[in-house]
Amino acid sequence: MNESDWLRLDAQLCFRLYAASRTVTRCYQPLLAELDLTYPQYLVMLVLWEQDDVTVKFIGDRLLLDSGTLTPLLKRLEQSGLIRRERRQENEREVRIMLTDSGHALRDKAKSVPLALKDAMGLEIEELTELRTRLDHLLAQAKAPA
Repeated sequence: MNESDWLRLDAQLCFRLYAASRTVTRCYQPLLAELDLTYPQYLVMLVLWEQDDVTVKFIGDRLLLDSGTLTPLLKRLEQSGLIRRERRQENEREVRIMLTDSGHALRDKAKSVPLALKDAMGLEIEELTELRTRLDHLLAQAKAPA
C-alpha cells in the first residue's frame, strides 16, 4: 500500500471498529428490547450482575464512561425499578448503586442474550473468543492522547 492509500476510508482501522460497533449494537437492539433495556443500560446491568453494591466511579471505570454520561443512565434504571442509588452518610459525594429484586430477576431473562447475539452475528464461539482477545490486546496497547 502506498502513502496515498493510507487516507482511503477502507484503509482506516477506526472506520472498521466504528462500523463493527454500530453493527453489533444493532444486533443487540431486538434482544434488549425484550428486556426493556438500551445497550448502555445493559452494560451497566452486566457490571452490577457481576458485582452488586458498587460506586458510580466503579461502574464508570469498568465501562470507560464519565459520571456525566453515566448519571442519566443510572437515573433511568432507577426509574425503571432495576437499581437503587444511595448516598453514603459518611461520604455524601459517594453514590452507591445496588440492584433491586427486579434488577436481580432480570439477570435470568438476560441469560439468553449472549448466545442469541452470537447467532445473530453468524459467528462461532471460537471466532468470538479470538476477536475479543484481539480487541483486548488493542485496548491494552493503544494509548489515547491525553
